[in-house]
Amino acid sequence: MQAMHDILYHQLNISEYDHLEFPGVVPRTFLGPLVISAMAAPFAYLANLLKINKLFLQYIVRYCLGLYVLWSFRKFRTAVSHWFGPNVSFWLIPVIISQFHFMFYITRPLPNIMALGLVLLALSAWLKRKHVQFIWFSGIATLVFRFELGILLGLYLLIAVFNQKLRITKFIRIAIPAAIVILGATVLVDSFFWHRWLWPEGEVLWFNTVLNKSSQWGTMPYFWYFYSAIPRVLSFSTVLVPVGLSNTPLTRILIIPAILYIFIYSLLPHKEMRFIIYVFPILNVSVACVLSKAWKNRKKSLKSGLFAAFMILHLLGNIFFTSYMLYLSHHNYPGGNAIQRLHQLEHPSSDVHVHIDVASAQTGVTRFLQQNPKWRYNKTEDLPPGGPDMQSFTHLLIGASSENDQILQTYHETHTILGNIKAFHSVKLDWKLFPPLNVLTKPKIWILEKNKG
Repeated sequence: MQAMHDILYHQLNISEYDHLEFPGVVPRTFLGPLVISAMAAPFAYLANLLKINKLFLQYIVRYCLGLYVLWSFRKFRTAVSHWFGPNVSFWLIPVIISQFHFMFYITRPLPNIMALGLVLLALSAWLKRKHVQFIWFSGIATLVFRFELGILLGLYLLIAVFNQKLRITKFIRIAIPAAIVILGATVLVDSFFWHRWLWPEGEVLWFNTVLNKSSQWGTMPYFWYFYSAIPRVLSFSTVLVPVGLSNTPLTRILIIPAILYIFIYSLLPHKEMRFIIYVFPILNVSVACVLSKAWKNRKKSLKSGLFAAFMILHLLGNIFFTSYMLYLSHHNYPGGNAIQRLHQLEHPSSDVHVHIDVASAQTGVTRFLQQNPKWRYNKTEDLPPGGPDMQSFTHLLIGASSENDQILQTYHETHTILGNIKAFHSVKLDWKLFPPLNVLTKPKIWILEKNKG
C-alpha cells in the first residue's frame, strides 16, 4: 500500500519513499505496485487536480487491484467452462460471491493477492493446454511474488508432462528464457527502488524457509489449514468439496494437486490464510459441479428437488456467515480510525509530530491517511516507552488494552489521553438478540497528546 502511494505521489523521487526509512522485515517487489499504480494513475492525476482527499486514492488502488483479480477469475471461469461446461462455470459465481474471504482479500495489497491473479491466469492456460502462457504466468507468480507457488504450479506442470501434453524439451526451451527475463526484470527494477542489488523473493525464501524465521510470528498445528482456514473460507460449501470429487471424477485432476499443495505447505510452522488463498477458487469448482448437477436434476424426483433446495439454502447460509464476518471486519481497523480521528481533533495548521506504533500501523494506518502535508508522521519501531525519543513527539498512537495498561501508565504524567478507538474483542451469545450474537468491542488504540509547558 505504501509503495503504491509513493509511486503515485513521489514518482521518481525515490528518496521520499516509505520503504527506505521503514523497510520491513523482508524486501518486497515493486513490480506489482507499479502495475496497479499505472491503472490508478489517471484517477490520481484527477484527484490532485481537484485537490480531493488522499483517502480517495486508497479506495481507487484497491479497486484497481480487485478488478485485476476479478479479470483473472473471469479468465479462469472461461477455462472451467471449457472443461466442465457453462453450467458449472455459472454456478462458480454465486459460490464465490457467497463466501467472505475471497472477495475480502482480492482488494488487499499483498504479494499473495498480486500472485493470485497470475495463478488464476496460469491455471486458465493449463486447462486450455496453452503451455507457453502457463509457464510464463507461473514463472512471474513464483519468481516475483511468492516462491512457494512453485510447489502448486509445479504439480500441475508434472501432470501435463506425465500425461504427455507437454514435452520436457519444450518446457526447457520455454522455461529457461522466461526465467532469465523474469528474474532480470525483478532484479533490475527492484534494485533501482531499494538502492541495492537484490532479488526480493529470493531474500524472502531464505528468510522463511532456510532460516525459518517466519515462525517468530507464531506457529500453528500441522492440520490448521484443514480444520480452521478452509472451513472458514468455504463456509457451508466445505462439505460439498468431497461430494464433487466423488460424483465428478473430472474434477480430481484439478483439485487433488491443490489439496496436495496444502499438505506440503503445512510443513511450514507459520501459517496464515493468505498463504493458501490460491486454492479456494480451485476447490470451489468441485462445489460448483455439485450445484450444477443438483439444479439440472431438480425435477427428476422429490428427493432431487429437496437436494437442489438444500443447495440453494447452503448458499444463503454462506451469505449469512459472510454478513457476520463483514460486520466483524468493520471493527478491525482501529489504527486507520485513530489517525482519522486525530485529524479531526487537531487544527490543520497546528504543529503535529505523531508517532504511529506497530499496533496502529498494522490496523489501518497508511500513507494515504497521512493527509496533512504540514504534519510529520513517524513509524520508528522499538523506541523505549517514555524515553527521550518518544517524548519528542507531540502526539502518540499507542496500542493498549485498557487505560490501566502499563504502557499508558508510562505517559500518565506527561501526556493527556485525547480518545481511544474500539475494535473487535469477542463474540457473546445473547438469546435476546437476533441473530443471538453480541459483538463485543474494547479500546485498542489510544490517542495521546504531550502536555504543553
